[in-house]
This record gives sequence, structure tokens and C-alpha cells, in this order.
Amino acid sequence: MVAYSQNELVSATEMSKQFGEYLSKIKDGILSKVAILKNNKLNAVILPVEEYERMVIATQKLEELEMYEELNRRLQTPKEEYIDGKDVLKRLNLSLDD
Repeated sequence: MVAYSQNELVSATEMSKQFGEYLSKIKDGILSKVAILKNNKLNAVILPVEEYERMVIATQKLEELEMYEELNRRLQTPKEEYIDGKDVLKRLNLSLDD
């Protein structure tokens, strides 16, 4: 769970009235994020563009790493445990002729 300081929490009503001010604080680095509350529940977080892009890239790299690890696990499968593609199709009641 991410922690938020008191000055990073703002109600949706306050955000709608002072959006420009909060946007400037994020842009100028005064705030690293702003969490928007509606009915005392966290609904959204505003981040600087650079932070958002960094998070997207990190997520993509993590997904690639997970795929790489899965491929490596599969490459460790002994050939005796391989399943023939025709058997898989038959088990799933599928055919390449369909």
C-alpha cells in the first residue's frame, strides 16, 4: 500500500475548485502526487508525466521478465514430457481442418 502525506490528500470538491493550483504543485515538484478522495475513499492519483511514464516502462519490463522466466522454465521441460500438438487438439475437440 502506498502512503500519502496529509498534504497529498485532497477531496474531489477541493480538487475541482483548485485544480490549477494542485497541477502547478505537481509540475513544480512541490508535491510528488495528489490523491483524490470522494466520500473519504481514494478514487484517483495525479502524478507528474515523467513518473507515470517511468511506471509504465517499469511495468513493461516486469512483464517481459516474467515472460522470459516462463520461457526458461518451459525450456527446462524434458522432451519426454512434451505433449504432441495433435493430442492437444484432440483433447480440446479441435481440428486444424475447421
